Amino acid sequence: MNYLQLNNIGCYKRAFSLSNYVWEIVTAWSWFPKKTMGSQFTQAIDSISANLAEGFERYNKKDKIKFYYYSFGSTKESLDWNQKAKIRGLIKESQYLYILTELQVLPKEIHHLIRFTNLKLKI
Repeated sequence: MNYLQLNNIGCYKRAFSLSNYVWEIVTAWSWFPKKTMGSQFTQAIDSISANLAEGFERYNKKDKIKFYYYSFGSTKESLDWNQKAKIRGLIKESQYLYILTELQVLPKEIHHLIRFTNLKLKI
């Protein structure tokens, strides 16, 4: 029997990749933007995959779903930071659009994971 692995979940892979993409951008910023905004942007983006991972490793359905919803909230927070980074001239238009596209897909994928968890787990 094959068991579902964290690295096989689409939203986790997407969120993990996006976090590394944003990290590469933010580490190139100068000190002030990196300190004031960059740390919060990367924490919000990192929190998406981190909460998916933590939820995945929880034993019962209720705990899993709670962390998946935290991940969903982090996507919304990340949208705000992405918009601010664009307005403040910290990211290129192409970077903004790539991040935006990924952040628009993630909530749908996370909700799919929540539905799947609700249907498949008994506990």
